[in-house]
Amino acid sequence: MSASYPSAALPAFRGRIGGDARSGHPAVPHRYRLHLTLSCPDGLRLAVAHSLLGLDDVLPVSVLPALPDAEDGGYLALRPLFEAASHHYRGPASAPALSDDWSGRIVSTDPRGILTDLARRFDRYGADLQPYDAGTAIEAVEALCAWSIGAPAQHAGRADADPASRSAALDRLLGGLDVVERRLAAREYLLGDGLTVADVQLWVTLVQLDTVHRWHLDAAAVDRIADHPRLWAYAR
Repeated sequence: MSASYPSAALPAFRGRIGGDARSGHPAVPHRYRLHLTLSCPDGLRLAVAHSLLGLDDVLPVSVLPALPDAEDGGYLALRPLFEAASHHYRGPASAPALSDDWSGRIVSTDPRGILTDLARRFDRYGADLQPYDAGTAIEAVEALCAWSIGAPAQHAGRADADPASRSAALDRLLGGLDVVERRLAAREYLLGDGLTVADVQLWVTLVQLDTVHRWHLDAAAVDRIADHPRLWAYAR
């Protein structure tokens, strides 16, 4: 008899790449694989970090279609990996995901954990995308991108929202962009002299704003968003 899981009880795949064999997943080149769809912000963020870290020859990437091809919202190609990791797994085989080519199993579907392990266990170029002393600052940028740019941009473009709430969302979005504009007045990157995952997070958020959300806003709102010259020069 097959087991089934309520959505809240689906197995969590949060394996981590460790520094040695005792972790169960040591940082061995050519062992792991990323499965990404670039239409997903988390997938795009991982793809950018993977490129900045120079991992093409160490940890390959399988790029999935923009739209899932399974009825449950997952990917058919990933289904065997999920089922090998959890017997009778019944959730969607979703991306992004990190798999172990040696065992044929999913290691993790946690984008933050995957990104941290890429930056700290496989960095070949000395990029230092995830400095050990920058955790709080990176989390602050993640919160800014999520709650002061991404969420209000989405709400400001909702046709079914009332005008007052759309206006308030636009004000919050512009406030978030103003914060970044001021920060970039004094530095080239968000947290200092070099790129970090905070910059990757912001860039992906700006890509979403420019390629998705702005099409649902009126011309006046788009003009106000564009009136942040340092921010958009940084994005380019």
